[in-house]
Amino acid sequence: MRMLLFFDLPVVESEERREYVRFRKYLIKSGFIMLQESVYCKLLLNSTAVAALAENVRKNKPPKGLIQILLITEKQYARMEYILGEFESEVIDSDERLIVL
Repeated sequence: MRMLLFFDLPVVESEERREYVRFRKYLIKSGFIMLQESVYCKLLLNSTAVAALAENVRKNKPPKGLIQILLITEKQYARMEYILGEFESEVIDSDERLIVL
């Protein structure tokens, strides 16, 4: 089972930024991996582990903001579709800039 965690936290004031950083560090320390900004994922073995982790997230939540948890099966997670756009880089990756001395 996968736990997807989405969050939207305010970062206007310095205290809010500190809370954001603290919460993000908590997620990483707890074994979450970042899929996108403010979207984290963790693999869990059973519903007992899900309940324990959800309770820990509630205990470590910042005072302001929105946190959402979505549970999906491994089969559903494996069906995730990745759609990528074109990536343009300003780095020239050729030997045209090669200078022979």
